Amino acid sequence: MSKPSNIVNRSKIGEVDSFLDRLASFHNPSQKRPAGRLMIALDATASRQATWDRAAHLQAEMFQVASSLGGLDIQLAFFRGFGEFKVSQWTNNTDELSRLMTSVTCLAGETQLLKVLKHARNEVKKSKIDALVYIGDSFEEDVDVVGQVAGELGILGLPCFMFQEGGDPLTTFAYEQIARLSAGAFQRFDASSAGTLLRLLKAVAVFASGGKRALCDHADQTGGEVKLVVDQMFGKRSN
Repeated sequence: MSKPSNIVNRSKIGEVDSFLDRLASFHNPSQKRPAGRLMIALDATASRQATWDRAAHLQAEMFQVASSLGGLDIQLAFFRGFGEFKVSQWTNNTDELSRLMTSVTCLAGETQLLKVLKHARNEVKKSKIDALVYIGDSFEEDVDVVGQVAGELGILGLPCFMFQEGGDPLTTFAYEQIARLSAGAFQRFDASSAGTLLRLLKAVAVFASGGKRALCDHADQTGGEVKLVVDQMFGKRSN
Protein backbone atom coordinates (compact mmCIF):
# COMPACT_ATOMS: atom_id res chain seq x y z
CA MET A 1 0.00 0.00 0.00
CA SER A 2 2.91 2.30 0.63
CA LYS A 3 3.98 2.33 -3.00
CA PRO A 4 0.77 3.79 -4.44
CA SER A 5 0.74 6.30 -1.58
CA ASN A 6 4.23 7.48 -2.52
CA ILE A 7 3.20 7.85 -6.16
CA VAL A 8 0.20 9.93 -5.19
CA ASN A 9 2.30 12.09 -2.89
CA ARG A 10 4.93 12.71 -5.57
CA SER A 11 2.16 13.57 -8.02
CA LYS A 12 0.66 16.05 -5.61
CA ILE A 13 4.05 17.57 -4.91
CA GLY A 14 4.61 17.95 -8.64
CA GLU A 15 1.24 19.67 -9.03
CA VAL A 16 2.02 22.05 -6.18
CA ASP A 17 5.44 22.86 -7.63
CA SER A 18 3.88 23.50 -11.02
CA PHE A 19 1.25 25.75 -9.47
CA LEU A 20 3.86 27.71 -7.53
CA ASP A 21 5.94 28.15 -10.70
CA ARG A 22 2.93 29.54 -12.55
CA LEU A 23 2.07 31.79 -9.62
CA ALA A 24 5.64 33.14 -9.44
CA SER A 25 5.57 33.82 -13.17
CA PHE A 26 2.24 35.63 -12.86
CA HIS A 27 3.53 37.90 -10.10
CA ASN A 28 6.97 38.43 -11.63
CA PRO A 29 7.39 42.23 -11.82
CA SER A 30 9.90 41.87 -14.63
CA GLN A 31 7.28 40.28 -16.88
CA LYS A 32 6.27 42.94 -19.37
CA ARG A 33 2.71 43.70 -20.44
CA PRO A 34 1.82 43.22 -24.11
CA ALA A 35 3.18 45.90 -26.40
CA GLY A 36 1.05 49.01 -26.61
CA ARG A 37 -0.37 50.14 -29.94
CA LEU A 38 -0.07 53.76 -31.03
CA MET A 39 -1.30 55.39 -34.23
CA ILE A 40 0.62 58.51 -35.27
CA ALA A 41 -1.14 60.72 -37.83
CA LEU A 42 0.43 63.78 -39.39
CA ASP A 43 -0.65 66.56 -41.67
CA ALA A 44 1.88 66.29 -44.52
CA THR A 45 0.70 69.30 -46.49
CA ALA A 46 3.30 71.82 -47.62
CA SER A 47 3.51 73.87 -44.43
CA ARG A 48 4.36 70.79 -42.41
CA GLN A 49 7.78 69.75 -43.77
CA ALA A 50 9.84 71.14 -40.90
CA THR A 51 7.67 69.51 -38.23
CA TRP A 52 7.51 66.25 -40.18
CA ASP A 53 11.31 66.11 -40.21
CA ARG A 54 11.39 66.89 -36.51
CA ALA A 55 8.86 64.15 -35.69
CA ALA A 56 10.87 61.65 -37.75
CA HIS A 57 13.89 62.43 -35.59
CA LEU A 58 11.99 62.30 -32.29
CA GLN A 59 10.13 59.04 -32.85
CA ALA A 60 13.27 57.02 -32.03
CA GLU A 61 13.24 58.49 -28.53
CA MET A 62 9.57 57.56 -28.19
CA PHE A 63 10.45 53.92 -28.87
CA GLN A 64 13.23 54.06 -26.29
CA VAL A 65 10.84 55.26 -23.60
CA ALA A 66 8.16 52.75 -24.58
CA SER A 67 10.52 49.77 -24.63
CA SER A 68 11.08 50.05 -20.88
CA LEU A 69 7.33 49.71 -20.32
CA GLY A 70 6.60 46.76 -22.57
CA GLY A 71 7.22 48.03 -26.08
CA LEU A 72 5.17 49.83 -28.68
CA ASP A 73 3.72 48.98 -32.07
CA ILE A 74 3.17 52.02 -34.26
CA GLN A 75 1.17 52.69 -37.38
CA LEU A 76 1.88 55.87 -39.31
CA ALA A 77 -0.89 57.69 -41.19
CA PHE A 78 -0.57 60.88 -43.19
CA PHE A 79 -2.28 62.94 -45.86
CA ARG A 80 -0.98 65.40 -48.42
CA GLY A 81 -1.58 66.81 -51.89
CA PHE A 82 -4.87 66.26 -53.71
CA GLY A 83 -6.73 63.74 -51.56
CA GLU A 84 -3.72 61.48 -50.94
CA PHE A 85 -4.05 59.46 -47.73
CA LYS A 86 -1.54 56.75 -46.75
CA VAL A 87 -1.12 54.36 -43.83
CA SER A 88 1.76 52.04 -42.95
CA GLN A 89 1.73 48.54 -41.53
CA TRP A 90 2.00 48.21 -37.76
CA THR A 91 5.65 48.01 -36.75
CA ASN A 92 7.87 48.07 -33.68
CA ASN A 93 11.01 48.57 -35.75
CA THR A 94 12.48 52.01 -35.14
CA ASP A 95 14.66 51.94 -38.26
CA GLU A 96 11.77 50.86 -40.46
CA LEU A 97 9.53 53.67 -39.23
CA SER A 98 12.35 56.20 -39.55
CA ARG A 99 13.02 55.16 -43.16
CA LEU A 100 9.34 55.52 -43.96
CA MET A 101 9.05 58.97 -42.43
CA THR A 102 12.20 60.32 -44.01
CA SER A 103 11.07 59.11 -47.45
CA VAL A 104 7.96 61.32 -47.41
CA THR A 105 7.98 64.84 -48.83
CA CYS A 106 5.15 67.17 -47.88
CA LEU A 107 2.87 68.47 -50.67
CA ALA A 108 0.34 71.31 -50.76
CA GLY A 109 -3.27 70.33 -50.14
CA GLU A 110 -6.24 70.56 -47.79
CA THR A 111 -6.56 68.84 -44.43
CA GLN A 112 -8.09 65.36 -44.26
CA LEU A 113 -8.53 64.88 -40.55
CA LEU A 114 -11.90 63.18 -41.05
CA LYS A 115 -10.18 60.42 -43.04
CA VAL A 116 -7.68 59.96 -40.23
CA LEU A 117 -10.38 59.53 -37.61
CA LYS A 118 -12.47 57.21 -39.78
CA HIS A 119 -9.42 55.06 -40.43
CA ALA A 120 -8.69 54.96 -36.69
CA ARG A 121 -12.30 53.92 -36.06
CA ASN A 122 -11.97 51.05 -38.53
CA GLU A 123 -8.66 49.91 -37.02
CA VAL A 124 -9.75 49.99 -33.38
CA LYS A 125 -12.78 47.86 -34.23
CA LYS A 126 -10.36 45.17 -35.46
CA SER A 127 -7.98 45.32 -32.51
CA LYS A 128 -7.40 47.56 -29.50
CA ILE A 129 -5.38 50.74 -30.03
CA ASP A 130 -4.15 52.55 -26.93
CA ALA A 131 -3.82 56.06 -28.35
CA LEU A 132 -3.92 58.24 -31.46
CA VAL A 133 -1.52 61.15 -31.85
CA TYR A 134 -2.35 63.80 -34.42
CA ILE A 135 0.06 66.63 -35.27
CA GLY A 136 -1.10 69.51 -37.47
CA ASP A 137 -1.41 73.26 -37.78
CA SER A 138 -4.74 73.86 -39.55
CA PHE A 139 -8.33 72.66 -39.87
CA GLU A 140 -10.46 73.04 -43.02
CA GLU A 141 -13.35 70.62 -42.46
CA ASP A 142 -16.81 70.44 -40.85
CA VAL A 143 -16.18 70.36 -37.11
CA ASP A 144 -19.56 68.75 -36.38
CA VAL A 145 -18.92 65.85 -38.76
CA VAL A 146 -15.41 65.35 -37.43
CA GLY A 147 -16.69 65.65 -33.87
CA GLN A 148 -19.19 62.85 -34.46
CA VAL A 149 -16.41 60.41 -35.36
CA ALA A 150 -14.27 61.65 -32.46
CA GLY A 151 -17.14 60.84 -30.11
CA GLU A 152 -17.32 57.33 -31.56
CA LEU A 153 -13.61 56.90 -30.86
CA GLY A 154 -14.24 57.91 -27.26
CA ILE A 155 -16.90 55.22 -26.94
CA LEU A 156 -14.51 52.69 -28.49
CA GLY A 157 -11.82 53.62 -25.96
CA LEU A 158 -9.39 55.34 -28.31
CA PRO A 159 -8.27 58.75 -26.94
CA CYS A 160 -6.97 61.33 -29.42
CA PHE A 161 -3.95 63.41 -28.44
CA MET A 162 -4.25 66.52 -30.60
CA PHE A 163 -1.02 68.52 -30.84
CA GLN A 164 -1.29 71.84 -32.64
CA GLU A 165 1.63 73.75 -34.06
CA GLY A 166 0.92 77.47 -33.90
CA GLY A 167 -2.14 79.28 -32.59
CA ASP A 168 -4.81 79.42 -35.31
CA PRO A 169 -8.05 79.86 -33.26
CA LEU A 170 -10.31 77.74 -35.51
CA THR A 171 -7.81 74.90 -35.40
CA THR A 172 -7.54 75.23 -31.62
CA PHE A 173 -11.32 74.99 -31.25
CA ALA A 174 -11.56 71.92 -33.51
CA TYR A 175 -8.66 70.10 -31.88
CA GLU A 176 -10.00 70.81 -28.39
CA GLN A 177 -13.40 69.40 -29.37
CA ILE A 178 -11.86 66.24 -30.83
CA ALA A 179 -9.73 65.71 -27.73
CA ARG A 180 -12.65 66.22 -25.38
CA LEU A 181 -15.07 64.01 -27.31
CA SER A 182 -12.54 61.16 -27.54
CA ALA A 183 -11.47 61.48 -23.88
CA GLY A 184 -8.00 62.53 -25.00
CA ALA A 185 -5.99 65.73 -24.59
CA PHE A 186 -5.00 68.86 -26.52
CA GLN A 187 -1.78 70.86 -26.39
CA ARG A 188 -0.14 73.54 -28.53
CA PHE A 189 3.55 73.73 -29.30
CA ASP A 190 5.69 76.26 -31.11
CA ALA A 191 7.57 75.45 -34.30
CA SER A 192 10.83 76.38 -32.59
CA SER A 193 10.29 74.23 -29.48
CA ALA A 194 11.31 70.70 -30.41
CA GLY A 195 11.66 69.95 -26.70
CA THR A 196 7.94 70.52 -26.12
CA LEU A 197 6.94 68.18 -28.94
CA LEU A 198 9.35 65.54 -27.66
CA ARG A 199 7.91 65.71 -24.14
CA LEU A 200 4.38 65.39 -25.51
CA LEU A 201 5.26 62.44 -27.74
CA LYS A 202 7.08 60.69 -24.89
CA ALA A 203 4.03 61.16 -22.67
CA VAL A 204 1.78 59.47 -25.22
CA ALA A 205 4.31 56.65 -25.64
CA VAL A 206 4.27 56.15 -21.87
CA PHE A 207 0.47 56.07 -21.86
CA ALA A 208 0.23 53.66 -24.80
CA SER A 209 2.85 51.35 -23.31
CA GLY A 210 2.07 51.52 -19.62
CA GLY A 211 -1.46 52.88 -19.22
CA LYS A 212 -2.94 55.52 -16.93
CA ARG A 213 -0.77 54.77 -13.89
CA ALA A 214 2.44 55.02 -15.89
CA LEU A 215 1.36 58.32 -17.45
CA CYS A 216 0.39 59.79 -14.07
CA ASP A 217 3.75 58.78 -12.59
CA HIS A 218 5.51 60.24 -15.63
CA ALA A 219 3.57 63.50 -15.24
CA ASP A 220 4.58 63.74 -11.58
CA GLN A 221 8.22 63.50 -12.63
CA THR A 222 7.99 65.72 -15.71
CA GLY A 223 5.37 68.37 -14.90
CA GLY A 224 4.71 71.15 -17.41
CA GLU A 225 2.78 70.21 -20.56
CA VAL A 226 2.62 66.55 -19.53
CA LYS A 227 0.82 67.39 -16.30
CA LEU A 228 -1.67 69.47 -18.29
CA VAL A 229 -2.33 66.45 -20.50
CA VAL A 230 -3.02 64.28 -17.46
CA ASP A 231 -5.28 66.93 -15.93
CA GLN A 232 -7.35 67.05 -19.12
CA MET A 233 -7.72 63.28 -19.31
CA PHE A 234 -8.23 62.33 -15.67
CA GLY A 235 -8.94 65.59 -13.83
CA LYS A 236 -6.63 67.42 -11.46
CA ARG A 237 -5.17 65.19 -8.79
CA SER A 238 -4.12 66.20 -5.31
CA ASN A 239 -0.52 65.27 -4.52
